[in-house]
Amino acid sequence: MSKNIFSNHKQFCFHSELRAMRQTRIQPFAELVRSFVLLVSLSLLPALMLSAAAQKPTEPANATALQTAQNVVAKQAALVTEFDVNGLKVLVKRREGSLTVAAGLFIRGGSRNITDKDAGIEALMLDVATDASASYPRARMRNELARMGTVLGSSENYDYSALSLTSTRVNFDRSWDIFTDVVLHPAFTKEDFDLEKERALSSLRDDSDDPDTYLQRLQERVAYAGHPYLNRPQGTLESVSSLTLDDLRRYHKQTMETSRMLLVIVGDLDPAQLKQRIAATLGKLPRGNYRDQSPPLLSFPASTVEITDRTLPTNYVQGIFSAPPLTSADIYPMMVGSSILRDRVFQEVRVKRNLSYAPNAFLGSQAANIGGIYVTAVDANQAVGVMLDEIRRLQSQPIDDEDINGVISQYLTTYYMGQETNAAQAGNLAEYELIGGGWRNSFELISRLHAVTPADVQRVAQKYMHNLRFVVLGNPRSVDTKIFIGETEKG
Repeated sequence: MSKNIFSNHKQFCFHSELRAMRQTRIQPFAELVRSFVLLVSLSLLPALMLSAAAQKPTEPANATALQTAQNVVAKQAALVTEFDVNGLKVLVKRREGSLTVAAGLFIRGGSRNITDKDAGIEALMLDVATDASASYPRARMRNELARMGTVLGSSENYDYSALSLTSTRVNFDRSWDIFTDVVLHPAFTKEDFDLEKERALSSLRDDSDDPDTYLQRLQERVAYAGHPYLNRPQGTLESVSSLTLDDLRRYHKQTMETSRMLLVIVGDLDPAQLKQRIAATLGKLPRGNYRDQSPPLLSFPASTVEITDRTLPTNYVQGIFSAPPLTSADIYPMMVGSSILRDRVFQEVRVKRNLSYAPNAFLGSQAANIGGIYVTAVDANQAVGVMLDEIRRLQSQPIDDEDINGVISQYLTTYYMGQETNAAQAGNLAEYELIGGGWRNSFELISRLHAVTPADVQRVAQKYMHNLRFVVLGNPRSVDTKIFIGETEKG
């Protein structure tokens, strides 16, 4: 049973990003254009957007692109129906002719719902809940799901968690019955609890075995000190070990309030009929009085370097800076700037100097957001020095319009390729509704990116890309901290 249907919207996950980056590189631009044309023909964008974005801009081309973007926004937004059922906000996006349905029940709060003592309880509660319910014991549930090809899952991140459902349209009614019984009446058997708890503990024990994963754990301690995100949704060995079955039952009762939740459904379904079904099931949950509050933004007053001694063939290095959240207008030039930086560090560090196999620059998608650079290198000093030079170049030298348009085309291609499934679209709507200022903003990406100017990119690079907090896993004697700190300090 999958536990991560909405994986590309769980929160920004460094480890998965780095793994994906190690396995594949961005396609050449020509391939991206061809992929974009294919994808657009399937579902998402008029081909006109591609030609307007790929060309060096002229006033008519820009005007056409912006008008097309506005048409896309209006068309996509018109497919979404929003309503309330006893305090439960519901978004239904109708995709006529779609043979599958995706649904996600999202729980607000993430790290703000837990403490260092019970971190991991929400994730464990969702995992155990999807194993069996009152009307569908483990064996019966597995047989029913396998027979229908239905998948139940759960996922969590710093800002929210989710119970998820994907099914064929023909089997949605039966699948919905199982899904809602899991939400309302989880079995919470001792057998399921012991099994899922041991799985969680085994995963946590493995964190220090893989250098990339361990690097992220080290980075979290440095970046999130004094912040709610320090309480990892997956928990720690200590916190998860202390959890009991009674703890899960109490937490479930406390959490299952409609004011804490968001329901998103994408598929060829009638919103009016869905509203009746939701009222008869999830609408019976208590309303509660939960009030969601955004976590404080991250701020790093100075650069730091934390080195953990580990005998490895290479040094693992990551440095992060605070970045604008999805609600900020700065996020769009930051997306462009981060993509440009990613391509430049790859070219300078790997292609020209062969210092590292997979250098990277990244941008997160969190309510309290981050961006940064990552590299594995024997000569960490030279590799990091080159990457910091590229940050300075982004901050000080003008960027060509053609470079921006190329990056935007790449970004849109990969973004929309990730939006092909109903589950991905449900996750995207939820992400913007929960931490992005409202679901309608999820359709504004095209026009907002096309409005980015070279001056915007340079401005956000100067505003955010400084005072990096570095963590290094490797040989302390091979690291010159002055190179790491001196190049990024900003008063």
